[in-house]
Amino acid sequence: MFYIHQTSCISPQRTFGDIDIDTLQDPVDKKFYAIEPSYEGIPPGVLRRMGKAVRMGVGAAMPLLKDTAAPDGIIIGTATGGKEDCIKFLDQIVKYDEGMLTPVNFVQSTPNAVAAQVSLLTKNRGYNITHLQIGLAFEFAVIDADMMLTENPGNSYLLGAVDDISINNYYFEDKGGWYKKEEVTAATFYEANSPGSLAGEAACMFLVNGTETGCIAKVEAIDTLHGSEESAVKEKLQDFISKHLPAGETIDLLLTGENGDNRLLNYYSSCESVVNDSVTIARFKHMSGEYPTATGMGLWLGCHILQHQSIPAHMVKKPGAATKYKNILIYNTYKGRQHSFMLLAGA
Repeated sequence: MFYIHQTSCISPQRTFGDIDIDTLQDPVDKKFYAIEPSYEGIPPGVLRRMGKAVRMGVGAAMPLLKDTAAPDGIIIGTATGGKEDCIKFLDQIVKYDEGMLTPVNFVQSTPNAVAAQVSLLTKNRGYNITHLQIGLAFEFAVIDADMMLTENPGNSYLLGAVDDISINNYYFEDKGGWYKKEEVTAATFYEANSPGSLAGEAACMFLVNGTETGCIAKVEAIDTLHGSEESAVKEKLQDFISKHLPAGETIDLLLTGENGDNRLLNYYSSCESVVNDSVTIARFKHMSGEYPTATGMGLWLGCHILQHQSIPAHMVKKPGAATKYKNILIYNTYKGRQHSFMLLAGA
């Protein structure tokens, strides 16, 4: 696969600037809103015209590109990025009877606005693509980066995941029963035995290439599965581990996207049963909330754990025997229909 050399994350936790993931930040109005920084490096005139998803994506990307050679491409995964501006533009069409419309909402109403803005601000004319496979959008961006590096081993790419909480999308998801009705905090996120999760958002960026020297971590393998059969998910994970885990190596940490929705708990329990008792089991969506590209937050946290060799106590569901984290398996499902498995190894 490929190596991760730099990471950046704007999320509902303190993951940007002065990083502190030991202290939990609570949701507001049952939503995990991202803690937005001052966005240094983005011209104020440009920043004013950016929608939230674009702001977050560009804001997370710029620090990685400030003191390094321009990447050979930009690969972004998103499901809801640009949706808020799209709705605003459609509302204007009705309100002004297709008259004088604000061009900003139109320009930023497409999901590729994040990759486009990063490209424009950094004058990057390389490969530029946005993946939109809903709950597997970031996973397909990772696969794309791997394919590009296989073909061009000397290149480097900006890889990212961006999603925000848009008002209209929140309304539809809430009506669909995907969000909790009761109030929960970050600390009690997994205690409520009820359907639904809490909405979340984040922008996670990674500078990746095929060079091992100086890397933070290596993405060893990734695989995906469409379907709702619990047995198929378990079998897929067993095959994934046996196929991709190097001989003599063991999983030290299983990091899951368990999201507090009791309708999806069986998938996570099945995956936990695959690994042996010595494996530490941890989860992260009490930090990020639920959103389609949450695996990006899981990957950022995995890199942070490998880099610092420590994991916050609030993330641990079941402690294991490992004294050093080397191999991390990340499992996530979106609505029980889209599943992904990612193997991350330390440098």
